[in-house]
Amino acid sequence: MTPASSKPRHGLEELTEKEKETLRLMARGHDAKSMARELSRSVHTINERLRVARRKLDVTSSREAARLLFESEADAYKNPVYESLRDAEARQTSELPPTTKPARNRAILIGGILMSLLAAALFLATPIMVEEAGSPASETTARDTAVEAAARNWLELGDAGNWQASFDAAGESFRTANTVEGWTDASEDARVPLGAVISRNLATVRFLNAPPSGFMEVTFHTRFANKADAVETVTLVKEEGQWKVVGILID
Repeated sequence: MTPASSKPRHGLEELTEKEKETLRLMARGHDAKSMARELSRSVHTINERLRVARRKLDVTSSREAARLLFESEADAYKNPVYESLRDAEARQTSELPPTTKPARNRAILIGGILMSLLAAALFLATPIMVEEAGSPASETTARDTAVEAAARNWLELGDAGNWQASFDAAGESFRTANTVEGWTDASEDARVPLGAVISRNLATVRFLNAPPSGFMEVTFHTRFANKADAVETVTLVKEEGQWKVVGILID
């Protein structure tokens, strides 16, 4: 008898890249409508992709299909090949002259991917709450407006290259995990090359029900001078009555 786990593994190999990108968005918390907007496709097309993915993976829910893909891609970061590449990069960095600044782009990219995987894990492990239980629609709207404003204001500090101010304005967990110097170096390597902001349009505001008390995720479709189709994902928590940024990812 074939083990049950072999079917999903085999089915994953049959998924097309378009089906995978749809499942990845679902793992990040999107529904059919927001996926359709994100991919510039119709809701019918999105639902068809999900239907085919469910059939290939032999599961009854799209959420389960997204979980299987998420777990298979998360496993890649435990692969010995990845570990070898990371060790090789560490050795190469250690051999650089003291005055040479090591490239951080790969580290930023890997960190961004892991952040996305963490968000996906939280989404797949817990239910999404678009509105908190018992919260009137007007209160939810007011909250989302405040969260969007906080995210925009924080991003604008980075637009101006004011890394010290953006560090100081971030949440406690962000400041605990970073230093001003590290944040400045990473920002100058990852953010500065994008150039000036041409436009920044709100895409989604959502509450993710994750321990200890949930957090807000805001995404913007942003056009930079040197990157026309970026997606900025900002994560915030409420600290002492104010919304504070604790995570940033630019795709």
